[in-house]
Amino acid sequence: MKFSDLELGDEILRAVSDAGYDTPTPIQAKAIPYVLMNRDLLGCAQTGTGKTASFTLPMIEILAHGRARARMPRSLILEPTRELAAQVAEQFKTYGKYHKLTMALLIGGVSFVEQNKALDRGVDVLIATPGRLMDHAERGKVLLRDVKTLVIDEADRMLDMGFIPDVEKIVSLLPAMRQTLFFSATMPDEIRRLSKKFLSNPKEVSVDPPATAAQTVTQSIVHTQTRDKRRVLRGLIKSEAVANALIFCNRKRDVGILHRFLQRHGFNAGALHGDMDQYSRTQTLDLFKAGGIDLLVCSDVAARGLDIPAMSHVFNFDVPTHAEDYIHRIGRTGRAGLSGRAITLATPEDRRYVDNLTKLLGKPIPGHEEKPPVQREGSTEPSGNNAAVSPAPAAAPATVETPATVETPATVETPATVETPARRTRGRRNGQSRATASKTAPQSTQRRPLSGMPDDDGPFGQGGQVPAFLLREPPK
Repeated sequence: MKFSDLELGDEILRAVSDAGYDTPTPIQAKAIPYVLMNRDLLGCAQTGTGKTASFTLPMIEILAHGRARARMPRSLILEPTRELAAQVAEQFKTYGKYHKLTMALLIGGVSFVEQNKALDRGVDVLIATPGRLMDHAERGKVLLRDVKTLVIDEADRMLDMGFIPDVEKIVSLLPAMRQTLFFSATMPDEIRRLSKKFLSNPKEVSVDPPATAAQTVTQSIVHTQTRDKRRVLRGLIKSEAVANALIFCNRKRDVGILHRFLQRHGFNAGALHGDMDQYSRTQTLDLFKAGGIDLLVCSDVAARGLDIPAMSHVFNFDVPTHAEDYIHRIGRTGRAGLSGRAITLATPEDRRYVDNLTKLLGKPIPGHEEKPPVQREGSTEPSGNNAAVSPAPAAAPATVETPATVETPATVETPATVETPARRTRGRRNGQSRATASKTAPQSTQRRPLSGMPDDDGPFGQGGQVPAFLLREPPK
């Protein structure tokens, strides 16, 4: 099948050809005819299969006939994140370049002034995140009673992010007679129940079982300890042929920590998470797409819908707590028929999350155990406050433990040389000088084990251990 078989206009076919496409993906081939028939649609397809074009192309064809009025958009597309909304806007520009359609993008982190100007001119396509759209609606800057087509994209993500109350309020402002399209990579029972509220006699299309990974993605899992995760990740980046990669963390705080770690070790890395302002997010993402950044450490804000050509790797620094998010994360690689690698780092604490992935995928992810580095005999890996303590000198005084060489122990037991220091120290302990405190300290020749900090039990600060030169027989 070709795009020319889908009853799309010549202008759209020319724009699609200019973009380098001539054959629709399975979801596009199934969904576009129903959208052109003005049917409500429930579409389910894994990420990276072209869901966005399956509704933008027929919408451009429908909107080509008609004219928008001020503050009354003719169609509305709701997206869960700013990045997804911006990407859909780019697709409308690409495929609608031979049409004179107007468009407005309502997302947070951008001035209201420019957005209001666009709405005042009238828009054919309004692309928005729920929060910013509600801000404009409550201020009376946008009226939704003329919307003929509603698209709720990444519906399951809307549910996860808590946008459903806003979506329900927005839908209540729309006319009852409209076309509604639901698109999502997964279709849990909650979304299916929710669709009954918004859709009227919908046509359901699905090209793959829900929550399956693309066949072009090679998956693996590396089992390691929590303390070793950053070291293991660094080794994987060096050993793999990484052209560019997304590195996912579960928490925004960990995004910053890992980002700084990679930069300290000489990697060309950037960071992306939801707390960044919109200018910084857009600048970072554009730089990554242009190849100015090799590694992008990110939260799940980058897991949905980002289309970055030839992404070679995805690393899950943290196993996602929601198994469905794993599908979206690894879907950033292996796109457009290219091969990709998805590597997940798992600790013993992640066992239940790994089990959830196995249950979702229907099979275990191939993996191996990452061994800690081999240590030299008699050494320990430094950690925490003990990193500055070297235990090596503890093995030296072997001759001290042989009492046969000590013929006159009186020299050891005579405290005159120990208890009469040449001068007093400044520090005091419990109201006494250190010199006085040393007179009362117990003296023992028994060797005590070294701990992280030196003992102050004896006069020499090592558990009462006596240096070898004091055990020698005095000259006659």
